[in-house]
Amino acid sequence: MNRRKIITLLGGAATWPIAAHAQQAIPAVPLIYEAIPSEATPFIAAFQRGLAEVGFAEGQNVAVEYHNAGSHYEHLPALVAEFVNRPTAVIVGNTPVALAAKKATSTIPIVFLTGTDPVKLGLVASFNRPGGNVTGVSFLSAATETKRLGLLRELLPKATVIAALADPNFLTTAGQLKDLQDASRTVGQEIQVVEAGTDSQLDSGFATLAQLRSDAVIVVAAPFFTSRRERLVALADHYRIPAMYSWREFPAAGGLMSYGTSFTDAFRQAGVYSGRILRRKASRPAGAGADQIRTGHQHEDRQGARHRGAQRDPVARRRGNRIGEVPFVAALAHGWLWHRPTMPQRLC
Repeated sequence: MNRRKIITLLGGAATWPIAAHAQQAIPAVPLIYEAIPSEATPFIAAFQRGLAEVGFAEGQNVAVEYHNAGSHYEHLPALVAEFVNRPTAVIVGNTPVALAAKKATSTIPIVFLTGTDPVKLGLVASFNRPGGNVTGVSFLSAATETKRLGLLRELLPKATVIAALADPNFLTTAGQLKDLQDASRTVGQEIQVVEAGTDSQLDSGFATLAQLRSDAVIVVAAPFFTSRRERLVALADHYRIPAMYSWREFPAAGGLMSYGTSFTDAFRQAGVYSGRILRRKASRPAGAGADQIRTGHQHEDRQGARHRGAQRDPVARRRGNRIGEVPFVAALAHGWLWHRPTMPQRLC
């Protein structure tokens, strides 16, 4: 073998480790959420659990990049463009993130978490065949606002003024309020809408609710409210206003009652979907399907209520586990509504 052939072979061998390293590059998965750090911890942990269910561990075979977008939706296109312009395996985020990402790329897989019908939003073609590069998890919280009103009226049959606390910055708020107001007119219930889209407006919003002498408030589903759930629960407690929430994470934080699915479980399922896409090493999540959360529940703050000496509500006692019935729910909760005896005039 002559010298030229030996050099050529050695040169080729020298490239093997480089090529192998390139093939083993850890895929990058940006997770864009809207929550203050202390409130985001359980959601991030749930996403990591979802990845682990399909064999992915952060720092070992996947690199998850966490980005808190806050409520600054106008900055999302630039943030998403940053990931599109560099190697990115999957983009994960809520409704505004998914819409911005879909406009920016047709090749990078997108996994959404949305409380609205993704078909109506234009994210996917259908639940069974989403098409394109978008898939994800829909928990249809927007579709249950009228059910929350019905449950609240059963708990407070003498209520004359029920308010709705709404985030004007969130893109589905207008539709949710329309559904809620249409339902309220059908039963002759007055609804007072109070807007709050910033931290300072949360304080002033509850002060307004007190001035309106609201008998109760429905907190309309929005990421901003979920990210401030402990603050919302504290304000409702301070002003002694019974509140109905959208996720079970609110009663877990001490809130009175919620009706809906688990936001935490939605993040877990998003992690599972992301892991499946990574496992297939595909450029798009074809055939993954857009899921609805199948565990909708009505939840109550049982531990906190017992600690405060709360009693079971007679309406809930009569209805038992039928509370929580909605068309897309497969598993119903077995629980009771709870109230505080310190507010009998509000809950009788």
